[in-house]
Amino acid sequence: MKIVMAIIKPFKLEEVRDGLTAIGVHGLTVTEVKGYGRQKGHTEIYRGAEYAVSFLPKIKIEVAVSDELVGKVIDAITAAARTGQIGDGKIFVSSIEKAVRIRTGETDGDAL
Repeated sequence: MKIVMAIIKPFKLEEVRDGLTAIGVHGLTVTEVKGYGRQKGHTEIYRGAEYAVSFLPKIKIEVAVSDELVGKVIDAITAAARTGQIGDGKIFVSSIEKAVRIRTGETDGDAL
């Protein structure tokens, strides 16, 4: 079992969710986060004054999947989230040692 974590632009969330649903992913967790990468933030002009915005709003998506689905999940997220611009995001994959569904007590693959 793996957990796939993706940091994406907020306006791409629906496209990513639709792409994951199409390949059979049943659940995901979404968190609003802020951060920066190579773009190092940007400046905005508000009422004639310039402001530096160091941390940009992003969305973090976490999906727990079986080892067989990891490649498809990465491909679906990449295809849906890519704009070709700097700041499109990143995908991280980590192993899950154990999963337990609280309601039924199912473990590991059955809990997903």
